[in-house]
Amino acid sequence: MALPDPSNFGPVDFARRKLVQSVRAAFNDTAKGEAPVPPSDDAYFARDTPIRMVHADVVSMMVGGMAALLLQMLHPHALRGVLDFSNFRADMHGRLRRTARFIAVTTYGHRDDADAAIARVNAIHAKVRGTLPDGTPYSATNPRTLAWVHVTEALMFLEAWLVHVRPNMPVAQQDEYFRQFARVARRLGADPVPETKAEAQAIFREMRGDLRAGTEAREVADLIVNKRVEGAPGAVQPFLASAAVDLIPPFARTMLGLERPGWQATPAKLVTSAMGGTLRWAFRQKP
Repeated sequence: MALPDPSNFGPVDFARRKLVQSVRAAFNDTAKGEAPVPPSDDAYFARDTPIRMVHADVVSMMVGGMAALLLQMLHPHALRGVLDFSNFRADMHGRLRRTARFIAVTTYGHRDDADAAIARVNAIHAKVRGTLPDGTPYSATNPRTLAWVHVTEALMFLEAWLVHVRPNMPVAQQDEYFRQFARVARRLGADPVPETKAEAQAIFREMRGDLRAGTEAREVADLIVNKRVEGAPGAVQPFLASAAVDLIPPFARTMLGLERPGWQATPAKLVTSAMGGTLRWAFRQKP
């Protein structure tokens, strides 16, 4: 079937289509033949459920993703794995794009594709092992390390959604989000895995003793906050980063050598919320 002639669309439709195209280009490596993940009726999760609503919002997911990465770099095992087995410093955009695609496939894709994506990640994790500078062994298959990665992602994705999109989301729906996301975490080998927000917060507090501050963690944090992500408008990037820093707990900012945005928090929230609303309009999404 032939595509509609773009000249038949008005300026509003043209603007909407251009926005959608630019976002899809930022999150899909077209050089490798990647295309947007088509939503499936045979996905792990049904349409219009909490996890599909939260993970659909591009801007809040970017903010929550950066916040989660900042927290993950405080775990010495997670940090070492990134430094030893990835080119994160040189290709932060590629790392973020691969993570975003994994989230998309496991949230919206056909369950067979989700199974395959999880199997690929597990195979990669099986090869990520080594020793910390103090001689302590680490492995990307360690259930507790995977639990920290999962809990930080789940808490930050949801918190960014609550702050920037839907602050009145019912607690029952928030708990359902954790129950749904737990399915993916368990398939990746994480343990413990929360099934409610309260459980996630309790695990987060309990694992705080595993965290360490250090020069390398601060260097990576600086990269996350200050390096422009390819595909993100240069004028907007600082506001997204500021929103992410504002999202993490005060103790984490102190450990990473980051300052709370202060007065910048208000414009960051306004810009982030406005950008999110614009993209929801472009994708015809409802919060």
